Amino acid sequence: MKIINFIALAVFNLFFVSSIPVNDNNTRNNEEWNDYEIKHRNILENYLSECTVLLRKNGDFPLNENDKQVYLYGNGIRNTVKGGTGSGEVNSRSFDTIEEAFIKEGFEILSKDFLDEYDRVYAKAREEFNKKLQFDAIFHPITSIMGNLGVIMSEPEYTIKFPETGDIAIYVLSRISGEGTDRKFVKGDVLLTDTEKKNILTMARGYKKFMLVLNTGGPVDLSGLEEVENILILSQLGVSTSKALVDIISGKKYPSGKLTTTWSKQEDYPTIGDFGEVSDTNYKEGIFVGYRYFDTLDVDVMFPFGFGLSYTDFNFNIESSYLNGDEFTINTFVSNTGKFNGKEVLQLYLSKPNTNLDEPYQILVNFAKSKELMPNESQILSLSFKLSEFASYDTESASYILDEGEYIVRVGNSSRNTKPCAVITVPSRVMVKQLQNKMGNPGFTDASFKSMKKDDLMNVQKYILNVNSIKSETENYDKVFEINEQVKNLSKEDKAKLVVGAFNPDGGIASVVGSAASSVAGAAGETAKVANLKPIIMSDGPAGIRIAKDYYEDKDGYHSTEGSIPSSMLDTLPSYIKWILDLMTPKVPKDAVILHQYTTAIPIGTAIAQSWNREFAEICGDIVGTEMEIFNINLWLAPALNIHRSILCGRNYEYFSEDPLISGYFAASITKGVQKHKNAFVSIKHFAANNQEYNRYTSSSNISERALREIYLKGFEICIKESNPKAVMTSYNLINGVHTNESEELIIDILRNEFDFDGIVVTDWIVGMSTLGNKSRYSGPTPYKVIKASGDIYMPGSKDDYNDILNAIKKKNLKMEELERSASRIYNFAKEIQD
Repeated sequence: MKIINFIALAVFNLFFVSSIPVNDNNTRNNEEWNDYEIKHRNILENYLSECTVLLRKNGDFPLNENDKQVYLYGNGIRNTVKGGTGSGEVNSRSFDTIEEAFIKEGFEILSKDFLDEYDRVYAKAREEFNKKLQFDAIFHPITSIMGNLGVIMSEPEYTIKFPETGDIAIYVLSRISGEGTDRKFVKGDVLLTDTEKKNILTMARGYKKFMLVLNTGGPVDLSGLEEVENILILSQLGVSTSKALVDIISGKKYPSGKLTTTWSKQEDYPTIGDFGEVSDTNYKEGIFVGYRYFDTLDVDVMFPFGFGLSYTDFNFNIESSYLNGDEFTINTFVSNTGKFNGKEVLQLYLSKPNTNLDEPYQILVNFAKSKELMPNESQILSLSFKLSEFASYDTESASYILDEGEYIVRVGNSSRNTKPCAVITVPSRVMVKQLQNKMGNPGFTDASFKSMKKDDLMNVQKYILNVNSIKSETENYDKVFEINEQVKNLSKEDKAKLVVGAFNPDGGIASVVGSAASSVAGAAGETAKVANLKPIIMSDGPAGIRIAKDYYEDKDGYHSTEGSIPSSMLDTLPSYIKWILDLMTPKVPKDAVILHQYTTAIPIGTAIAQSWNREFAEICGDIVGTEMEIFNINLWLAPALNIHRSILCGRNYEYFSEDPLISGYFAASITKGVQKHKNAFVSIKHFAANNQEYNRYTSSSNISERALREIYLKGFEICIKESNPKAVMTSYNLINGVHTNESEELIIDILRNEFDFDGIVVTDWIVGMSTLGNKSRYSGPTPYKVIKASGDIYMPGSKDDYNDILNAIKKKNLKMEELERSASRIYNFAKEIQD
């Protein structure tokens, strides 16, 4: 009986402020669009094609002006995906499907019968899928509550007749993923279904012009589709996803993106390390992540890191290079040799010597995107990097070093199309920075690889590094943390309130995906009201601001009428939970005035990075910052910059790349765009090694210190040092058996001392039910231990969290000055935004 009561209470807490039907006579379609909505869509539409990646072409596209009749096929035509599920979901005013976008641009759709029949097939498959969830929940009631959040239905198999010959056909293949559930190597997810493969191949053979379009947030296995000559990664581009495709097909825009993650066959991806383990996920591949693995082992991947075509063609030639101190610069001549306008991306890579440490074949050290080049137009692109900024971490000496030997610099337009442009000889080992060993031992030795490829360096420019040009540093780990005098004068109760989010008695699991604020309807959370300070309002990201579209106001604040759980996640819940929800949810007052608020869905993180255009990333941040000012949001819980360690991570679409340089640079650019606005700041996340969704709350990411520093922390370091984000959000997972938010070595020693971070450290949204049904050998984090590790605020906050901190003070498990230093940072931030 206790179990049943617990489940009932859990469901009650989950949905106490949730999905409520509302009779709203003021339909959104009749409202006038706000100026900022129109402006932001227009700005995005100028750049979205830069996020798309052309994988194959045969010259049939773009279409001619008179080509206005098309056959549209695939699950993405009417079920177009603008972004992933979960906290990254954004409530924009409207969204056109690809079919609607083609019709608006004057195209006649010749395949409506097929699309109608597919709708019926999909609806039936969806009904059966939900019934299975409901049936399984009978036998696993506790685990189903958390386990069904974010679960995705695989694409169904079906047989629908269609004309096998014709003039123009476009097949849009969609996949969605998101928070709480990882992807799988199964048909209908990473793998194509038999139906999809058969139909795509039939169309590629039978139609005069055919293009496969991938409306996905990450890679799918395209093996077996070698006959398909036109393939475009549309990705998921936010509010104007569909219009961007029409613009590209019609030739109004052109693709100019490059991959930031390797796309290949299932069997090509490494299985050296673990993925999706309950308790311990071992990162045995070490530093050999993504292209670092593929290029070193010379795996014949389908589409390599950095690859992407355009409607036009380019070539590049080295103009000049020089070494100044340890900074190398190369000037490269890029020419448009094709028939269309276009933009090209040049990438600079560095191959280190395998003197004493294992090294990947090459690592990315910089990149540059050209301006729009007309046919026969050229531009010189200049790329630079400092050797010292790409030193390797030697665990034995606890230092970043440049080993003696030859460092080969390469330039190209993908990781598989580079040519040596310089050799820099380091005559003796250089210690760049002396640190201390941190973060423990994973319990295994990293895998070791060495490239067998040899370069002809006969005619390559040679340089010798003056080792004295690099000034060695030593980290002291002695940073002093300020305690505000006004905070010292507060009661211990008020100090504790400052470091715990404003209590939300109705939060429950809903707060895991962020809807715990009362000052802005649908915002993720806020700080407590202490010492006459206004609360710091926090909103989810990273594809824009996630707040409620429909809401009402009463004496207690602002309340969403549409639920705490994003609709994309709510749709996957078993119907019995929805039934309980309907019975137990308070209704909107009859006299309530329903109000509306809309924000702009920007492209997913991966798509922004695929533009290789940092100016565009900053523009996306500027759009978010503008809307934060409009809605009085102070802290955007984004950008997210975890590494694409495995293509199966359900939340990869939020993240930028398998490469830490790309991740750090794009996070920094978005941060700059947001923080140029008054009282608008970011919280970069998830710090660190958040690379799977399965049991994300109590799974330990076991990683060597070298891999942690060179791969999983590097992007955060780059972003912090370049753009000074206001806050960092810790991840749910543990690292080597210690929760990230409880780790003094991670937060105090590395983040605050080594990275010199002076801002706020906020936890991800931790609620008591987040570990429901957990079989891990690890438990959840403890509030007072988070504060002891110099975390500043435990979110979303509960009375139990507050009491835990006060009890720790009483028992002397937490020092008053430890509480005061965290309370001071929150207090100072709240004072900063008062004006």
